Amino acid sequence: MTTALALSPDQAEAWDTVSEALRLAGVDLDDSLLQPPQTDKSSVLAVIGKAGSGKTLLLAELTKSLQEAGVDIVSGDWEGKKRKDRRTLAVLAPTNKAASVLRGRGVPATTIHRILYTPVYDPEYEKVAEWLAGQGEKPEVEGLTEEALARAKASYDVNTSIPAALAAAGLRGSDFITGWKRREDPLDIGFIDESSMLDEKQFSDLKDIFPTLVLFGDPAQLPPVQSSGGMVFETLPKKRVLALSRVHRQDADNPILDLAHALADPDLQFSQFEHMIREAAARDERVVVAQRVEADLMARSPVLVWRNATRIRLIHAFRGAFGAPADELLTGEPLICDGIELPVKHRKKRLDLEARGLIKGAQVVYLGPGKRPGFSRLHVFAAEEPQVSAASIVKIEQEGDAEPFIPFAARMGATFLHGAAVTIHKAQGSQWDTVQVFAPDIYAASRMGRTEAGQPLWKRLAYVAITRAETQLRWIVRPMLAKPNAPLGIEDLATPAAPLTLTGDAP
Repeated sequence: MTTALALSPDQAEAWDTVSEALRLAGVDLDDSLLQPPQTDKSSVLAVIGKAGSGKTLLLAELTKSLQEAGVDIVSGDWEGKKRKDRRTLAVLAPTNKAASVLRGRGVPATTIHRILYTPVYDPEYEKVAEWLAGQGEKPEVEGLTEEALARAKASYDVNTSIPAALAAAGLRGSDFITGWKRREDPLDIGFIDESSMLDEKQFSDLKDIFPTLVLFGDPAQLPPVQSSGGMVFETLPKKRVLALSRVHRQDADNPILDLAHALADPDLQFSQFEHMIREAAARDERVVVAQRVEADLMARSPVLVWRNATRIRLIHAFRGAFGAPADELLTGEPLICDGIELPVKHRKKRLDLEARGLIKGAQVVYLGPGKRPGFSRLHVFAAEEPQVSAASIVKIEQEGDAEPFIPFAARMGATFLHGAAVTIHKAQGSQWDTVQVFAPDIYAASRMGRTEAGQPLWKRLAYVAITRAETQLRWIVRPMLAKPNAPLGIEDLATPAAPLTLTGDAP
């Protein structure tokens, strides 16, 4: 093992096991050496552990060592020329938000979708990409000045992103990406973070692409809603699952993690847990017991709830607090992408939308109406080009059995629900600086006595919810909403929007 980082015994064991799998795949971390694969058999390993056990640390160090050995990181933005001796690694997460958490820690991660589908570049701009990546001479491209190329090079040197570099040169994605295609050629190594969120279909797709696959996941999280009840790494043989137990984050001095790990006590009752929260709040400002939900926070960090009825009530309370009219959206309102509604013949347009970050679960902010009926200007969190204009179908859900109210809609495009509150299931993979957890819903789950995968449901809900907080946990104990201190705004999101339009039969 070449890393100078001090690892715990369980991390060191996991490192050695993964290193052996990589050596068989043709990457020797001990000598930073690339060599031919020593086996044609596929390999799947899982590194699992609860929040703070060091999974992300291990993933980051392995990624760094692979880069130092000469392995190319594939981002899904542009892959460059194929070389006979080239070895590849992709670090993936199920959602843009989860990938952005990794990128914030220095890991060049992208989404699973961006690896399943690859961009097709205009040949002229492909030359620019090759030059930026050191695979070709500096090109002369009509419309791109020396100054524009210099801006592109400066951007690439900082971000190592071809799309970001071309955007710095003054181009839009539609200028240099002509379409998207399903990946045809496999890659070598895949690291998958937040693998508790994977469903069986995604797992199967990933095994088709990567002969060497390492899953990183938290067994205490909630399984995917559409799954048969378990997580994909639970299907692996025990010897292929490496468990981490020691808490590493912030030297184990984190009251939020202390609370999360306390939930493992089988005898712990909800009342005892809430008492622990109050004790933590009394001694540490990172935990707050709050009497009301903060409307201001909801604009960027949704309240986490269990029940859909609670979610809808909180959304309407949020909109009322900001004076939002019933028949339109206010600039600055948060939305959650609920999928893409497009017929099969518009498959390319679906890929265009998804490639810009508009995939199911993506968090966006409404910036205002587009130039055409049914279009919205949107800020997509964690996307490399965050601001887009897209055909949209926005649904404001109503309580009970009432049909959703649709303030405006295109005939087809990206669909959105309001994002001021989300279910804990949908919050998996995301993190926010401050998280508000609606405790009455957790209490309701405890009263019902339901279990999931052999654990009390309320404990799994509480665990996932509180571990979404990076800095502060706000435990909301009463169904009340504090008035906002300022109107909704988008000043924190101010960058120019780039149009993303649908053609053909689109509106």
